Amino acid sequence: MELGLTGRACIVTGASRGIGLATGRLLCGEGARVLLIGRSEEPLARAAEECAAAGGDAQPLVLDVTEPDAGELAVAECERRLGGLDVLVNNAGTSRVRALDELTDDEWREQHELHVMAPLRLMRAAAPRMAERGRGRIVNVCSSSGKRPSLTNAAYSVSKAGQLSLSRVFADTYAAMGVLVNAVAPGPVETALWMEEGGLADQAAEARGTSREEALESSRAKIPLGRFGTEEEVAAVVVFLCSERASDVAGAAWSVDGGTVPTIV
Repeated sequence: MELGLTGRACIVTGASRGIGLATGRLLCGEGARVLLIGRSEEPLARAAEECAAAGGDAQPLVLDVTEPDAGELAVAECERRLGGLDVLVNNAGTSRVRALDELTDDEWREQHELHVMAPLRLMRAAAPRMAERGRGRIVNVCSSSGKRPSLTNAAYSVSKAGQLSLSRVFADTYAAMGVLVNAVAPGPVETALWMEEGGLADQAAEARGTSREEALESSRAKIPLGRFGTEEEVAAVVVFLCSERASDVAGAAWSVDGGTVPTIV
């Protein structure tokens, strides 16, 4: 299927690994030009090489998206390097296992800054520029726990619910101007965030007093599909929403969670 992404100028945040890297790779495979944003120079450089090998053009930009001026900086740099901005994917995010009564004010603020304020600033910089040209795509990578709160980390769930609401607000504001804003809501995904040493699987095992494998099996058992998703499965949905083929999709929050959230909305 031709997605109409050849030559499109794209920003992907949180692009050095996981869903962000897979999204950059798929966009490049469609012939897009992608500005990959992350906080660490060496992983981001490796990601750019990997994405460029898939086709298209990939360039790294080391930037902390929680900085107050990050949105304007990212958009300006994309316009300078790539000649414009057609697609924005807000993917940067993280979590950790924290009980509700252990969460500090700083941790609540951290989750809000990363999952609400950072995408807000990027969209606030990008959407008006896209609207001036009469077209654009914005996809926010949210979470199934934004639809159905998880006790693994309430601050994460609440911030992701806010990100979903933010996505709808921008969608309603800009759809008539040709800027289509949507969200995807992954469930557990077999990325480094979960699977690396010290990641969510190990943290869950420690919190429950079980083995790592028992913690993973418990998490998988809650998913109707019986397994975690893959970064490529989530990225495929993201890239479709970035494409010309998704020309009648606005304000949607597509679940990519193996059936975890039991609704059809």
